[in-house]
Amino acid sequence: MSEAGDSSPQPGNTSKPKAGDRRRARALAMQGLYQRHFSKTPISDIEAEFMVDNDMSKVDIMYFRDVLRGVHREQAELDRLLEPFLDRPMKEVDAVELAIVRLGAYELKHRIDVPYKVVINEGVEMAKRFGGTEGHKFVNSILDKLSRRLRLAETRPR
Repeated sequence: MSEAGDSSPQPGNTSKPKAGDRRRARALAMQGLYQRHFSKTPISDIEAEFMVDNDMSKVDIMYFRDVLRGVHREQAELDRLLEPFLDRPMKEVDAVELAIVRLGAYELKHRIDVPYKVVINEGVEMAKRFGGTEGHKFVNSILDKLSRRLRLAETRPR
């Protein structure tokens, strides 16, 4: 990987990564972050485990690595960005929802190639799939508020 934010296609592949490949990358990264929350296993070991245990043929691997490593590396900063928007202490946030909003915060902050509406929608969809019954509402609220802070030019009415 040439740069932390590089998500270029694999060598020899000149096509742009597909949305479904990124969706799968996000879901796997979120699951890796969830696992890290409980196990304290080094993130490099979790990444290696996911690369071996999952069919990565339809996953944007560079994106998976970027968001998994990036969220882990910047967790304290991402938590500081999220805290003002939380309706409860960070330690009381469901681990799945926490992994999703941290991932979304990372994308909003660093992946400006991804429109903020896509970041929010992907977070909501993951929360519906993996989270609690009302978790998607929490994720939507937090990422919507954070997007107005981190993506002001993109979110302001025209």
